[in-house]
Amino acid sequence: MSTSLEIGILGLPNVGKTTLFNALTKAGVETNNCLYSTVEPNVGMVDVPDERLDRLAEMYHPKKNTPTSIRFVDIAGLGKGSSTGSGLGNKFLSHIRQVDAVVQVVRCFVDENVMHVEGKINPTNDMDILNMELCLADLESLEKRLERTKKLLKGGDKKPLAEIELLKRLIELLGNAQPARKAGLTGDEMDIIRDMNLLTLKPVLYVANIDEKDAADPSGGPMFKPVQEWAAAEGAEAIAVCAKLEAEISELPAEEAATFLQEMGVTESGLNKLIKAGYRLLDLISFLTAGTPEVRAWTIRRGTKAPQAAGKIHSDIERGFIRAEIVAYNDLMAHGSFHAAKEKGLVRLEGKEYIMKDGDVTNFRFNV
Repeated sequence: MSTSLEIGILGLPNVGKTTLFNALTKAGVETNNCLYSTVEPNVGMVDVPDERLDRLAEMYHPKKNTPTSIRFVDIAGLGKGSSTGSGLGNKFLSHIRQVDAVVQVVRCFVDENVMHVEGKINPTNDMDILNMELCLADLESLEKRLERTKKLLKGGDKKPLAEIELLKRLIELLGNAQPARKAGLTGDEMDIIRDMNLLTLKPVLYVANIDEKDAADPSGGPMFKPVQEWAAAEGAEAIAVCAKLEAEISELPAEEAATFLQEMGVTESGLNKLIKAGYRLLDLISFLTAGTPEVRAWTIRRGTKAPQAAGKIHSDIERGFIRAEIVAYNDLMAHGSFHAAKEKGLVRLEGKEYIMKDGDVTNFRFNV
């Protein structure tokens, strides 16, 4: 069975990363008004909201109802000089290299009791600092790789030529404080540098941590706009969340939390928005399995074929894969039962080349 996908939560010190992490995971990690209060990363699993599971549970009355989940990692605050080791920077950067994607938390709230590492609240400046540190760290890695690759070329091996040209292009981009995400790399180019785990190549979601007074404002408040504009320039997504408020809501029973949000005029919690955005960020979809023992959602990358999806459940099912019996979730709901959908010819048998779709309700046939 494959390991969980990880999203790293990062930002400058005291932007609310750990508060947001606690709200997401209910981990109860202590927060402090001091720099680098997080040293070792905190890790927690977060369920992905999926209303389809509840409707399937009404149909199958299972003993268990299991959502899919994403692993979130709260990484220590970065600041100026992190790329050269300042403030334990190198150690923190190594934690970022291990995650699949990044949630960058940007401080958009004013609180005199919470110090700011730069002495003033300026979202664009904060984003610029963090971007520069990540670019500098990648730049150092690429320059070292270029020197090693050039030595191979001196030995008469012409194969490194393409790699050298790619490294030079990335070095020029990063030297202009532009993340590697903007390079528009081809699949072959990605294969060349995949093992480098470049920090600025990871997909990123920007989360503006806003004031409580702005939580019910559809615009996200005055400081959210520059975060949106920065994200848009990168082709990324930005959402506004009040981490402090979400942490308080997360401690309430589900019914009380829903009532509280309704009274505030908020249609969806910031955490649900963040989790769903994280799902989109990693280009993930869910297929579903349903029966009396359990109704469950499973996370896969978009484009995954049926046997590999089966491997999410158990490696034996992937090895012994024969066919996938599939009905689209909407078809199943429209006809009220698996039997009725089958009578209408909506249940399909798919083979090894079938590419799974979001919401496929699936039964794998296999022989071990």
